[in-house]
Amino acid sequence: QVQLVESGGDSVQAGGSLRLSCAVSGLTFRRDCMGWFRQAPGKEREGVAAIGSGGSTAYADSVKGRFTISKDSGKNTMYLQMDSLEPEDTAMYYCGAASLGVYVYCVAPRLRRSDYNSWGQGTQVTVSS
Repeated sequence: QVQLVESGGDSVQAGGSLRLSCAVSGLTFRRDCMGWFRQAPGKEREGVAAIGSGGSTAYADSVKGRFTISKDSGKNTMYLQMDSLEPEDTAMYYCGAASLGVYVYCVAPRLRRSDYNSWGQGTQVTVSS
């Protein structure tokens, strides 16, 4: 059974930093696409950052230069370091996994929501001005 558990969300002031974690079990962490998404009230869930099996990364334009995605395969954990936070970053943050197939490795990171088939419950990030 696939399980993704996010943690690290909090309330911070603009300009501050947070580090989100996603503990993963039940899937082949080294093989699959992993990503961070966020959803603000009244808006669609959007891709923020993604990481491929080999460590290649992709970011939404709105967070480039401020957010950094990483993973520790030994701990089956993915991270999102968020710096220079802005009020517009306020949202529920979700980690997701995209299993492409038993023998298919995630060569290119993916930011498209429809590619993902497993989700965590989310962790709230609130940035005040």
